[in-house]
Amino acid sequence: MLIHIGFGNIVNSSKIIAIVSPDSAPVKRMVQGAREKGTAIDATQGRKTKSVLVMENSQVVLSALLPETIAGRVGSAQMQEESIVEGQDERE
Repeated sequence: MLIHIGFGNIVNSSKIIAIVSPDSAPVKRMVQGAREKGTAIDATQGRKTKSVLVMENSQVVLSALLPETIAGRVGSAQMQEESIVEGQDERE
């Protein structure tokens, strides 16, 4: 499922490994390394980075939304996806 991460930016929720706060030194180093390698995607539209999404393909996505907000959207998307699958099973 696709989820909105702010300012019209959307990511595939099934490809997210972790959603972390950008405040700790290890996360800051990870983001800086991703920027140097060209694997960082800045989806903040110039605003302060409030969460870092670590993706399956080693890319790092920066978002201006709080980690709790994105995690809630991922949880809602997963519940919606499960209800769709259950509905398909009942029809078969």
